[in-house]
Amino acid sequence: MSAAQAPGLAGYSDEVREEVARVREVVARLHAELPRWELVVWTAGNVSQRLTTADLFVIKPSGVTYDELTPESMVVCTLDGELVDGTRSPSSDTAAHAYVYRHMPQVGGVVHTHSTYATAWAARGEAVPCVLTMMADEFGGEVPVGPFALIGDDSIGQGIVETLSGSRSPAVLMRNHGPFTIGADAKAAVKAAVMVEEVARTVHISRQLGEPTRIPQEQIDSLYDRYQNVYGR
Repeated sequence: MSAAQAPGLAGYSDEVREEVARVREVVARLHAELPRWELVVWTAGNVSQRLTTADLFVIKPSGVTYDELTPESMVVCTLDGELVDGTRSPSSDTAAHAYVYRHMPQVGGVVHTHSTYATAWAARGEAVPCVLTMMADEFGGEVPVGPFALIGDDSIGQGIVETLSGSRSPAVLMRNHGPFTIGADAKAAVKAAVMVEEVARTVHISRQLGEPTRIPQEQIDSLYDRYQNVYGR
């Protein structure tokens, strides 16, 4: 559906329209974090967040540079990826985001970048091994690799769900493509995108000096439990 044919939000309650306005502001603001942390170039990458009041999500429009993004330019889609409201076409990754939301109800935010080091690991089709306490804290183990999938339908979303459903990691390296991250909301997914690039870079540098030492699983479990359930509480 083109933006000109989008039905709009008139049929939704005031509560939903108010949440859409809030989430548009959140998603627009969080997109600015991607170039800030050098996770994207030009128009690549996207952030989305699911609504709590309706089966909708807000995502970046396609082909718009980051300095042109505003809350009003964000588009609203159904969980089937159909455009509901917006003046532009949704991101080319919309079908992947929608598939994740349909099949992972605990997920409230999805992010995709082509950050350099994480994408380099994806190009190798190699998981990032858990050799840092930061990785145990944030990812609960290695950062896994998902299958190769073409853009345009929900194949990427299927690969994300298949890979992360059996993993504590909020990040997956889609083979020959790049990282996708998930979270309870878009902010958490953006944090995961920042962290996966940091650990991918650090482990890459470590391997130039020799093979890094993997952390034993029982220690990974202990670190993960502490960070997720005790740290900062």
